[in-house]
Amino acid sequence: MPAAVRAEESEADDGARGQIVVTASKLDMIGVAATASEGSITRQEIEQRPAYRVGQYLESIPGLSVTSHSGEGKANQYLLRGFNLDHGTDFATWIDGMPVNQRTHAHGQGYTDVNFLLPEMIGGIDYTKGAYFASEGDFAAVGSAHLRLRDTMPLTLGLGAGTVGDRRVFAGGSTDLTGGSRLLAAAEHFRLNGPWDNPDRLRRFNAVLRWSTGTQASGASITAMAYDGSWNATTDQPLRAVQAGLIGRFGSLDPSDGGKASRYSLSFRLARKLGECDLEMSAYGVRQHMTLWSNFTHYLDNPVRGDQRAQNDARWIGGGGATLRVPFTAFGASHTLTFGTQVRADVIDVDLASTEQRVPFSVDRDNRVDELSVSAYMEHRAQWTPWLRTVIGLRGDHFRITDRDRLLDMVGREDATLAQPKASVVLAPWQHTEFYLSAGRGFHSNDARAGLIEDEQGQASYVRPPLLVRSSSYEVGVRSNVIPRLTLTATAFRMDFDSELTYSADAGQTEAGRPSRRRGVEFTAQYRPAPWLEINGNLAFSHARYTDGPLATRFIEDAPGFIGSAGILVDGFGPWSGSLVWRKLGAHPLVEDNSVRSPGYSQVNLALARQLGSHLTLRAEVFNLLGSKDNAADYYYRSRLNGEGAQGAEDLHFHPLEPRSLRVTLSAAF
Repeated sequence: MPAAVRAEESEADDGARGQIVVTASKLDMIGVAATASEGSITRQEIEQRPAYRVGQYLESIPGLSVTSHSGEGKANQYLLRGFNLDHGTDFATWIDGMPVNQRTHAHGQGYTDVNFLLPEMIGGIDYTKGAYFASEGDFAAVGSAHLRLRDTMPLTLGLGAGTVGDRRVFAGGSTDLTGGSRLLAAAEHFRLNGPWDNPDRLRRFNAVLRWSTGTQASGASITAMAYDGSWNATTDQPLRAVQAGLIGRFGSLDPSDGGKASRYSLSFRLARKLGECDLEMSAYGVRQHMTLWSNFTHYLDNPVRGDQRAQNDARWIGGGGATLRVPFTAFGASHTLTFGTQVRADVIDVDLASTEQRVPFSVDRDNRVDELSVSAYMEHRAQWTPWLRTVIGLRGDHFRITDRDRLLDMVGREDATLAQPKASVVLAPWQHTEFYLSAGRGFHSNDARAGLIEDEQGQASYVRPPLLVRSSSYEVGVRSNVIPRLTLTATAFRMDFDSELTYSADAGQTEAGRPSRRRGVEFTAQYRPAPWLEINGNLAFSHARYTDGPLATRFIEDAPGFIGSAGILVDGFGPWSGSLVWRKLGAHPLVEDNSVRSPGYSQVNLALARQLGSHLTLRAEVFNLLGSKDNAADYYYRSRLNGEGAQGAEDLHFHPLEPRSLRVTLSAAF
């Protein structure tokens, strides 16, 4: 894990990890971080941040935008450093040591659905950007987020209701057991209709049971999690359908779009001191199901029955890892050697069917995929002088896949191995300021089904792009606390990928595309003029281009040139707490020649809470406070409306931001 994970020991968790009180949204990383762009977010910001959907708690990571374009039960869309990460591609997300990204998924490589997460369970988030960390592997080339779960919680009951048909019931709490261990249980039932003409009718149930003992540095935990959800979906709709009066701005041409999903997991974590050494071990098992019904092109492919398709995904995921940290002194400097290994196995049944009103009438793809990865890494950290430290790492990943195409009655197999060197140099020429220089190689895996193709004569063959796609990252940055109560960071980066991952609605999966390059700069600031008040801001600028083909066609679709945020956080101002957050996703091209562009969106959200006595808290959240009529997501592609010519029309397809809405929650903690 990155240094940020170990830095969280300074944050108290209901008294379980010490008596130090953290009064900031992010931990001080001076003397700990390997880059200017890594960090650790405290539970304080999670508790105060307004979030319409659970995935938006990840927006506390500077420069990350989380939005939605197709139903609240589906995985969110992520954007970072000029990348449209789709539903999680190239952004690795872990919860309590379990990977969330799904390989060879029905709806996209790296699919990251966090709807199984209870916000009250989040103890903090440790994040990285770039391929500079030996412990970070598949999908982490652009960034990663490790969400920590709480070990303790007061007995808490919560009731929430909102103006867009949202209702929530929550109950949770922990108790001390014999021998110093603890047992925590929590559950929620959530319902949401949303502002859509065809209500979402989201129904979600989550439950967690967690046993823990000791501390993060020396302890153990076993966690069971369960999730079940179903929903309708208003996908991105063609603009011309709204202009012609066929549907309203919040309408849908196919009200039968939607989905259902479930996830059940069991995970284990152990941390022990072995003399001066630190040992961490983890294991997990996950069972997941998902079905998505989506109709993006309407009547383009099938003018009679429509183009709705069902993407079905059922899988078992099992794996784990071990890390050993060995500190020692040599040549007058302090060193830490880290040795780690990770293993993961996915057993996947995935298919694509043509449907009408969710009823299948043909099966277009049907695959059984077995995917195994084994990795090993080593990292050396050294504090050579008070003003110089280095981090050097090497990681190796080996993948083995077997793809059985049930329709073509063919089997494809492949092995691939990739080595990834990484290094950072940190200079501290004066107190409270550090300069960083980092370089590293990362990767993402491709869909295991990508190579099974059929020629014009119907003969099948197995030809694929590389299974493991290399990336290279370079970064320089500075972090400074020289001004009291003010933390500033600035980062300049470059990231090269051998190929982009893009989603093909026709193929029903993610496909390997053209090579690309991003360059950009990021600025963050965190100022605390008073113990109860924080002002923060993040500005991220990027330049994204393909590196092949004519210059006029090198614009990368859906790659934002700017992501910004600013916020005011209040906590402990008498009985009051809350936050005001502004988010901005900048303009970006929708086609490779930049002839069609999206203006992006801007939104302001507000949360305000007041304690009512010693046990009760009343909290109000206002989403889209200023009533923005921007679009949360928009795309440009060809579709066909009923009655149009056989070729249909290329058009802007959009999913609007939710209008201004209010959510009120009354909670009691004992």
